[in-house]
Amino acid sequence: MNAKAACISLCTISLALVASAPAASAAVPRNVAYVSTPEGITVIDLARLVPVSEIDVGGKGPRGLAITPDGKYLLTANQHTADVSVIDTATAQVVRRIPIGKNPEFMRIQRDGAMAYVTYEPSVVGGPPGAAPKEEQGGSPAEVAAVDPLGGSAKSFLTGGRETEGIEFSPDGKYIVVANEGNDTVALYDKATGKVAKTIDVKPWGSRPRGVKIAPDGRTYVVTMENSNNFVVFDRDFNFMKSVPTDQGPYGATFDRGGKHILIAAARSDELEVFDAKTYAQVAKAPLGKRCWHFSFTPDDSKIIVACGRSNDLRVIDAATFKPEKVIAGVHLPWGLVTYPKAYGTLDTP
Repeated sequence: MNAKAACISLCTISLALVASAPAASAAVPRNVAYVSTPEGITVIDLARLVPVSEIDVGGKGPRGLAITPDGKYLLTANQHTADVSVIDTATAQVVRRIPIGKNPEFMRIQRDGAMAYVTYEPSVVGGPPGAAPKEEQGGSPAEVAAVDPLGGSAKSFLTGGRETEGIEFSPDGKYIVVANEGNDTVALYDKATGKVAKTIDVKPWGSRPRGVKIAPDGRTYVVTMENSNNFVVFDRDFNFMKSVPTDQGPYGATFDRGGKHILIAAARSDELEVFDAKTYAQVAKAPLGKRCWHFSFTPDDSKIIVACGRSNDLRVIDAATFKPEKVIAGVHLPWGLVTYPKAYGTLDTP
């Protein structure tokens, strides 16, 4: 081959490589909140505290949601299509949909992002957020699916109790903690096998456990008891420590980053309650909208964003004073809320 031909050949190869090279990937959105609504996901710009876009998740009725540690993928549990959507956050496009089972709802993702766990209820007829209690159909217990978001697979990981709700992880990551509102239990499952390691009957202290959250230091858990208007404090081995009264319908719960405060959404009293995490005394409360279920701090810990389903809005609370700051109106039936970068909230932990 002469020099001219070699040059043409090499240039042709170079052009082919350039043509086949992938385009530069779009940046992962930062300082945003993702809010699930019956229609899809509303994206909130946290710098301006305004909605900036909507994401079609492909499935119908997203409730629970999670964000991977790198912010590249958003996962949604789609109640009416019985699947999980995996969404590229840079492009807002659905990468894959993973079948789960009937009525998926609550979701938590591991800190490393390798696996997400989703509750679903095969024997229950789901309804819109805040609707009347669900109807048991055949009596099968709820289940939890283990979802590999990148591999695109899912398997029934464990059989829970009745109407399984909140999910939390043990400090060492070996166990999954599940609140079962329908039979008033909290159960620990071995994450390696899916087998029950311990079941706690919470009826001595209240009724209908919903949210479950571990303190940042890993020493205590709190479990909200929706029908008895209190939360229960357990040590890291789930020995009972204390029952603390709340206003009506305590639902979502979280600690702040420093573990100084416990925050509870009293959904039937339209309030966010704040408790001292050592004395359990109430130190503040903020008025909210109607039926506020889930909430999160902003990534810089300066504000708390609360999803208020029945008033169709988000409430912004100053995290230093616990005073209302703003109402973000026009978000239809918001249910779940997570941020990126990740922050402390009812559905997530950094």
